[in-house]
Amino acid sequence: MDRRKFLYTGAAGLALAAAGRRAAGFADQAPKRVGLIGSGWYGKCDLMRLIQVAPVEVVSLCDVNRRTLAEAAAMVAGRQASKTKPRTYADYRRMLEEKDLDVVLIATPDHWHALPMIAAVRSGIDVYVQKPISVDVVEGQAMLAAARKHKRVVQVGTQRRSTPHLIEARDRILREGKLGKIGVVEICCYYHMRARGNPPDADPPADLDYEMWTGPAPMRPYCGLPWRAFMEYGNGIVGDMCIHMLDMVRWMLGLGWPKRVCSSGGILIDKGSKSNISDTQTATFDFGELVVVWQHRTWGESPDAKYPWGATFYGDKGTLKASVMSYDFTPLGSGKPVHKDVTYELEQYPEDKTEPRLEKHCAPAIRKHMRDFLDAIATRGKPVADIEQGYISTTSCILANLSMQLGRSLAWDAAAGRVASDEEANRLLRREYRKPWVHPEPDRA
Repeated sequence: MDRRKFLYTGAAGLALAAAGRRAAGFADQAPKRVGLIGSGWYGKCDLMRLIQVAPVEVVSLCDVNRRTLAEAAAMVAGRQASKTKPRTYADYRRMLEEKDLDVVLIATPDHWHALPMIAAVRSGIDVYVQKPISVDVVEGQAMLAAARKHKRVVQVGTQRRSTPHLIEARDRILREGKLGKIGVVEICCYYHMRARGNPPDADPPADLDYEMWTGPAPMRPYCGLPWRAFMEYGNGIVGDMCIHMLDMVRWMLGLGWPKRVCSSGGILIDKGSKSNISDTQTATFDFGELVVVWQHRTWGESPDAKYPWGATFYGDKGTLKASVMSYDFTPLGSGKPVHKDVTYELEQYPEDKTEPRLEKHCAPAIRKHMRDFLDAIATRGKPVADIEQGYISTTSCILANLSMQLGRSLAWDAAAGRVASDEEANRLLRREYRKPWVHPEPDRA
């Protein structure tokens, strides 16, 4: 019996039997063979939600940190129905060479999203990739081209599109026209989330392959600060938090590309830290008859303690505030306000109560996002957060950072995939890869 047949008839069959009511919607499908690249915090969050909603068999895990990998393997063995411990890999290329996967989840640091995603779709695998999809624009273009060329379903982890109370706000408030004409949406994040401090450079932990972790990014001395502290590995708070809110607004209002992006800010307060991401930034995304304005500060107080990370839609008939925790509609005049809190599912999924570091308010949205992903795989259609939507939202945020860097607004030519009449800006759409890694190209997808 070959490996594929064994997986179907053995452990995966047990998964089908044990999935029961919670996976009933997928019980008539063959179990998906799943691999995870990036087995840290959010990789496990995503994977455990997938296990909750479908009869899958997790057969492979990959991470450059041996301790993280071992912890994830033990957790998977304890949670999947077969109780089988997955194979483990330090290099995603070796994992993909096995050619026994249907689905791959990618939850690496941002600078490692593009290459594994493209390699997976080339191998005929459907992919769930975390946001932002890329660190530079050309990476995103290559990812979109690869998904289309190889006819793979790719869901991006912008799960606001699958958040139950936000779907309700879209359908009950926005689509019913209760706001009237909307002229501006303010999106924000006032969390004090920028890393502070100046730890000394040090040797990487013994369990971490720092050379492979760095991959195509510039090699920085290891110092122990979180990777999100550095622009070399991501797109700062705009790439981390703005993308969620901008993508949510685009989805809720049916928006495509912004016509122009302008941003300003920088490190205005915490100038002593090694972190090189902005602590203060404003960005304006101009969609023509509507503008979306982003603001983040990693210091001071939030203007609204109830909505420190969220969106405020201003219409001529009312206002809608929306976040991961709730929404509030306030009509102008004598109408009735509407409030809705996040939906928890702790009784349906009691393991959520004790899972380490799980954002319990996000778990229902991730489950719904995974179900949508699996539905798209079954129909070969586009999921709600299709790779093209992820490319638009990611690129818009990258353009905001480039605007701040260059000190001018940028007009985006969506058809050409370039900044209009600005060659200096266009040269920044592609970052230099560290050798021997080779930057992906859209025409070589």
